[in-house]
Amino acid sequence: MTDPAPPSVWTRPRPEPRRRAPGVDQFVAAALAVADAEGLAAVSMRRVAADLGSGTASLYRYITNRDELLDLMVDAAQGEDPLPTAAADWRADLGAVAHGLRAALLRHPWLAGELTGRPSLGPNSLRRAESALRAAVALTPDMTLASQAVGLVRAYVLGSVAAQLAALRAEQRTGLSKEQWQHSMGPYVREVIAAGDHPMLARRVHEADEPEPDAEFAFGLDCVLDGLAARIGGQQE
Repeated sequence: MTDPAPPSVWTRPRPEPRRRAPGVDQFVAAALAVADAEGLAAVSMRRVAADLGSGTASLYRYITNRDELLDLMVDAAQGEDPLPTAAADWRADLGAVAHGLRAALLRHPWLAGELTGRPSLGPNSLRRAESALRAAVALTPDMTLASQAVGLVRAYVLGSVAAQLAALRAEQRTGLSKEQWQHSMGPYVREVIAAGDHPMLARRVHEADEPEPDAEFAFGLDCVLDGLAARIGGQQE
């Protein structure tokens, strides 16, 4: 016989905080602060309790283990912004979903890794999923296709933000801004171009603009939405 699954952090009764002791919301907020400042690896039950001047046992009254703490952190991050207001236009609504997710990922760089595995099932996360699916069913009533459309938009946002955050980490690691790094690589790149073996790279260097991250994100999102309109929207006609 299979043992019954333990109660979820979302279904287990939450005890009231003891007098002057931090409650679960305070512990989760402290964990978010640690993750944002130092990365997810720095988050531990002991560290979070210590940052609040509390014993680890107090934290265990609410949260069974670190995995549950991460679940609560993800859901808290998902609940920071209001849900996008429905515009009754699938493109605008899915675009708002994308921009909202991007804003959350840029505020919390650790969040992307937690959103690429099993779905988060906390109340804020469920509300966001419901809002995204409602936007997508305005494009297609087929729930499989609508779900795939949401997944495609999320995948684009995750990839775009990952690239932006990687560039920021490179700046932090080297101490060089993008412009300083380009300047330092200038002599080498000029030698490569002068050799004549990479004509497309030469055109890229001499002719192409360098869009700001917001503009680059908006262009890619438009391409994704154009693709959904052509692939799915055309099937509904």
